[in-house]
Amino acid sequence: MAAKKLNIKDKYRLLTRDLDWDFSYQDRKDAFPFEEFEGIKITDWSKWEDPFRLTMDSYWKYQAEKEKKLYAIFDAFSQNNGQLNISDPRYVNALKIFLTGVSPLEYQAFQGFAHTGRQFGGVGARVACQMQSIDELRHVQTQVHAMSHYNKFFDGLQDWSHMHDRVWYLSVPKSFFNDARAAGPFEFMVAIGFSFEYVLTNLLFVPFMSGAAYNGDMATVTFGFSAQSDEARHMTLGLEVIKFLLEQHEDNVPIVQKWIDKWFWRGTRLLTIVAMMMDYMLPNKVMSWKEAWEVYFEEAGGALFKDLARYGIRMPKYADTIEKEKEHVSHQAWWTFYTHGHAAGFHTWIPTDEELDWLSEKYPDTFDKYYRPRWELAKEMEARGERFYTKALPQLCTTCQIPMLFTEMDDPSQTCYRDTVYNGDRYHFCSDGCKDIFDDEPEKFVQSWLPVHQIFQGNCGGPGVEDILRDYYQMNVGVDNMDIKGSPDEERWKKWKGVA
Repeated sequence: MAAKKLNIKDKYRLLTRDLDWDFSYQDRKDAFPFEEFEGIKITDWSKWEDPFRLTMDSYWKYQAEKEKKLYAIFDAFSQNNGQLNISDPRYVNALKIFLTGVSPLEYQAFQGFAHTGRQFGGVGARVACQMQSIDELRHVQTQVHAMSHYNKFFDGLQDWSHMHDRVWYLSVPKSFFNDARAAGPFEFMVAIGFSFEYVLTNLLFVPFMSGAAYNGDMATVTFGFSAQSDEARHMTLGLEVIKFLLEQHEDNVPIVQKWIDKWFWRGTRLLTIVAMMMDYMLPNKVMSWKEAWEVYFEEAGGALFKDLARYGIRMPKYADTIEKEKEHVSHQAWWTFYTHGHAAGFHTWIPTDEELDWLSEKYPDTFDKYYRPRWELAKEMEARGERFYTKALPQLCTTCQIPMLFTEMDDPSQTCYRDTVYNGDRYHFCSDGCKDIFDDEPEKFVQSWLPVHQIFQGNCGGPGVEDILRDYYQMNVGVDNMDIKGSPDEERWKKWKGVA
């Protein structure tokens, strides 16, 4: 008699839930020591549901098909000299930001989900984390392969991993994941699975992939599309995590709310670099950061938190502050990088007249009042051969590690500055949100490795800025950084395109 073919539900249970094991000579709590110390209470792991009901055999089949198509397009892109089709050499600097700042985070996510999945007593959560971990490893690999073609023709892409570990502004994304991975398994899932993957991921991936499409970069568009089905599962996992925790026990609600407040704030600070990329670094622009925030958080996120209100969850703390900051953060961030262009691993520049007009149109209430005069002055100085560079090192926020570049939202002429004293030492913050996070976990953040402090202590190479850039960051000074005008990147691109 032929064996009965299993339906999808039974097959899913057999290949996931039935992988659990019973403990005969060890206490189950000893096998999962991290499951209780955060205060989260789980009453029934069997309530965990995966809407995709994805099993590992199906997973490998789907991913293999995607890989075949992806690398075929990469080969075609390379064979047809795809770098000649980008809109402008300035665009490549957005890729430098992505490769040094975002791709290493995919690897951190791979490690984080692999570790976290091992700590859950519920087998459904373990299997889901295992597959997401493999997804994240695949993403960093496909991103590196997509951008390796550009490395043959442009500077500043060759040492991306080394730069992520050492360069001052890349301590911002690195500290974000260091914080998440140093937390417990449930906080990690709220931080990355929910707050970032579900609430904020569209503000990272959509602008980069849309920007790539608008600027002729089909390699980046391709790996973006290849990752989208993975991201759909990741977002579903993030939503399942939050609802599962809230439904398990009422005592979980205040703990989860505190984590949402923390990681929403840390996530929006991390996305400052995306805001800058959208408004200033894309020659062909998709939409403004302000428009993206309104679509992907205020509308989509607002609907999400209305849905979660029945569990007792409110909008993240300081969401109203971010609503005001959408008018300012991209301008303040790009000005900071423009004035520190000599110490960045990519080129900076003054927006063209057409781009200034675009910014005036997108930010009618703030740009002409606060930021256009600054760029007009910078343009006059550059024309006189006095291109402005900041010679001092910036003060950093202890929590997010971003330079103190943000202003008070009610008075953009004043820098936002907060501080707190802990064990006799004073710590500095860029915002109330970062100060709150420190005050809740001071022992964690007093250990922050702040690049500017380390430079002054002599831990980053020689005594001068050029020594640090050359010996510690391994940048080709004047080639990998400073203004794009007259750089090898621009000159080579003009030569390929036949531009005089």
